[in-house]
Amino acid sequence: MATLVEPPVAVVVADAGAAPPSHTHVEAAAVPAANPWIAAISVMLATFMEVLDTAIASVALPYIAGSLAASNSEATWVLTSYLIANAVVLPASNWFALRFGRKRFLISCVVIFTFASFWCGAAPSLWILLLARVVQGAGGGALQPLSQAILLESFPPKKRGAAMALFGFGVVVAPVLGPTLGGWLTDSYSWRYAFYINIPVGILAVFMISKFVHDPPYIKNAKAGPFDNLGFGLLCLWSGALQVILDKGQEDDWFGAVWIRWAVLILAVSLTWFIWHSWKAKQPLVDLKILARNRNFAVGCLLVFMLGFAIYVTVAMMPLFYQEVLGYTALTAGLVVAPRGIGSMIGLPIVGFMTQRVDNRWLLTWGFLIFGLCSVWFANINTGIGPLTMLIPIMVTGFALSFLFVPIGNMATLTVTNEQMGNATGIFNLLRNIGGSIGISMAATMLTRRMAFHQTRIASSVPLSGLWFEQHAQQMAAYFARHLGHAQGQPAALAAMYMQLQRQALLWGFVDIFRWTALVSFAAGCMVWLFRRVSHRADGSVKEH
Repeated sequence: MATLVEPPVAVVVADAGAAPPSHTHVEAAAVPAANPWIAAISVMLATFMEVLDTAIASVALPYIAGSLAASNSEATWVLTSYLIANAVVLPASNWFALRFGRKRFLISCVVIFTFASFWCGAAPSLWILLLARVVQGAGGGALQPLSQAILLESFPPKKRGAAMALFGFGVVVAPVLGPTLGGWLTDSYSWRYAFYINIPVGILAVFMISKFVHDPPYIKNAKAGPFDNLGFGLLCLWSGALQVILDKGQEDDWFGAVWIRWAVLILAVSLTWFIWHSWKAKQPLVDLKILARNRNFAVGCLLVFMLGFAIYVTVAMMPLFYQEVLGYTALTAGLVVAPRGIGSMIGLPIVGFMTQRVDNRWLLTWGFLIFGLCSVWFANINTGIGPLTMLIPIMVTGFALSFLFVPIGNMATLTVTNEQMGNATGIFNLLRNIGGSIGISMAATMLTRRMAFHQTRIASSVPLSGLWFEQHAQQMAAYFARHLGHAQGQPAALAAMYMQLQRQALLWGFVDIFRWTALVSFAAGCMVWLFRRVSHRADGSVKEH
């Protein structure tokens, strides 16, 4: 097996309290025992499995509800329970990696995730499924930050863009392929196979991680401080409150429900307390001071939050539009949006090559601009489009996403030291997930509210006593009377016209969502220039201007 012979570069890190220097040195890669690309593929498998499972489970919810005699609202807890456990473990993963060793902890997480996937598929009742999903979320929460930290440390800063392109296959392509694969599995076999599919992938990931991934010296020699019980408790409290509010807010009319108001108060108090504690404590579970010390990382966290918001809204709303407005099946809707994955696969190798040669701020600007323009294109949808009508913008959206995810991760972590990488990737991935959760919740709320708005507006513009309306109603009543009988003709005609009204109002609700997503993308494109320019030195280190 080939080895990386480039020695690590010594680094002098400025004191946190000192004035920021004109440039910052960041050490080169920690020397891996195996080819870094093999290590990258090993950890990418774990990330792909975890991200894919979330997308597949969302498609299978109606089938889960029907199989386990649960309502649709109860079935949504299959997603919520996972996301809560996932959000809690994400920022805490760095402490566990220091305490037990990162390789050992990563393998343990993959084993827990794979074992829980089996019990999710075999669950005989909803409550056993929810318990298994909590365990699965706890195991899967650390997979993304640990995999990203290992990946970034295995390469010198100059080659991290190419490494992030490979990592992007797991984080960007998996949510796109999830609905297609999930629709095929649930339609052709059973929703249980949406969880069973993780078992062979998990076994392969454990084998490759155990053979090709090794802890760097600073991890082996590190001594984790005492566990931050208060920080962990506050993290559980505010992340759980946030996810429950987002999941159930629209269903219970947000602040119209007393329990929502109490939950928001708990969220505000616990989040404020968590931030204050993490900032003041000597050895907090999550070191938030990195956001103040490292401007590029802070800007990267803001942009990845906005990216998570935009991408999850688009990924969730496009299949829903094809199913709810055009009447497509889950599998067909998944196939229609699948070209987004093809666009990402084409773009990731290109952007991996360009990150080493082009100012990443320009790549991000063009990526957000193209994504926003595609969202404007989506806002021109109508009820007469076919399966191939939106093929080009869907594929271009996937291509644009590759020009966003990779440069954001590259710019955010280039000036982060290896010792801080685990903590940084935990915060980074947590904010991306929170952005996605808030985006999906806001999109669902907007869809319901804007549909009601447009329905009222359309109905008010149609004169019920007008000649056109009466003629149309009489024609439809005559049609239904021939098939259902004279007595049922007029009620059936009015019901059909009302369904068309709802369909048109729902269409305009989707149009509004895509327009607002475009505005978010354009705003993020302007914020890209808050990044400081970073250049590479001949010795493999970087400097920040």
